[in-house]
Amino acid sequence: MPRQARLDAPGVLQHVMARGIERRKIFWDDKDRTSFLERLALILEETQTQCYAWTLIPNHFHLLLRTGLSASADASRCRAGATPLSSVMRRLMTGYAVTFNIRHRRSGHLFQNRYKSVVCEEDPYLLELIRYIHLNPLRAGLVEDLNTLDKYPWTGHSTILGQRKNPLIPEPTNQANKDNKSTPSADKRIAFSQFRPRPRRVAKHCGQAGIEKVKNNPEDPVDPVKNKPLAEKTIEDVLRYFGDNLREARTNYRRFVEKGIKQGRRSELQGGGLIRSSGGDTSVLSSNRKEDRELSDQRILGSGDFVAFVIQDKNELEEKRLEKKIPLDKLIRLVSDFLRIEKSKIFSRSRKRIIGKARALIAYYAIYEMGYKGAEVGRALRIAGSSVSQCIERGKNLVDTEPEMYQKLIN
Repeated sequence: MPRQARLDAPGVLQHVMARGIERRKIFWDDKDRTSFLERLALILEETQTQCYAWTLIPNHFHLLLRTGLSASADASRCRAGATPLSSVMRRLMTGYAVTFNIRHRRSGHLFQNRYKSVVCEEDPYLLELIRYIHLNPLRAGLVEDLNTLDKYPWTGHSTILGQRKNPLIPEPTNQANKDNKSTPSADKRIAFSQFRPRPRRVAKHCGQAGIEKVKNNPEDPVDPVKNKPLAEKTIEDVLRYFGDNLREARTNYRRFVEKGIKQGRRSELQGGGLIRSSGGDTSVLSSNRKEDRELSDQRILGSGDFVAFVIQDKNELEEKRLEKKIPLDKLIRLVSDFLRIEKSKIFSRSRKRIIGKARALIAYYAIYEMGYKGAEVGRALRIAGSSVSQCIERGKNLVDTEPEMYQKLIN
């Protein structure tokens, strides 16, 4: 049976897993793990992707991500400017694989096939998945008990407890270090005011992290979260579920994780589909009437209503792409006219900056806005697949840094 296309729904929770080829190790030592986390930290901050839980096992990793939107983002902006999960994972896995191969003097594929991602309904699964992912080192026998896990550096559990510095906060540049010589640790920067009062849970299918943002006190105009790294805000979002102050929240969070040890491997959290979405209850398959069955999808972990929402949302995005879709030859002509260059030069081997800009805009718009495949764009531009990937990344940077140019082009 052919594999289903991934559901790249912006703003929703996604459990992402990737394994080494032939189940081989993808992390040989601590330098590899540090390299992976440093790359992940930069990508998360640049793309404003939240990571609620993570763990590194020698031959695979788990991430719990929400792409493109911070926890306080407005639901109406759920689809605007969000970075696709595929872009985040391509940058992470390809970049890490290249670095790994160079460091260990090897060649060939590092990861087994593509990554696996499961879109998850937030309200019933956010905290369960955080616990499940963070207990992976204990289940894999990498640590002896919960006390050891509390200080284990290769999972987000120790960071939430404040036992370890958060590796998902990007390291500041040298100049920033000079300007901020006395920068406090991430643990000390967490504002207690962010835990008062305890916010109600307002989880929706899209655009919120299940947390209502605390309003600023008009008598105290200082915003305690202003200019904080996204990774730090994400930890605060998690802790808000567990208490009114930092100490209480961490204590309750640890108790919650401890209760999960007896639950074992929990296969229902390892993928999607009807049985997993029903907590492993196989009786959901016994109904003979199609109209009585809960809507399900192997790529989604959630209720029938949530499955319907995600699929409908994806269909709407695809319809918008089709409305914008024009022949690639026409798109190439539009870009060349806009940049005032000869169309034939786009197909040349020229390395001039303006030619590279043209290819980047064509690749980005064709793939992200019109739904073309990378191979189709490569054939149209007469370039290799690896060059298409580079063009896409450059195109995204152009759109981010020169939005006026992009708007003129698409209008």
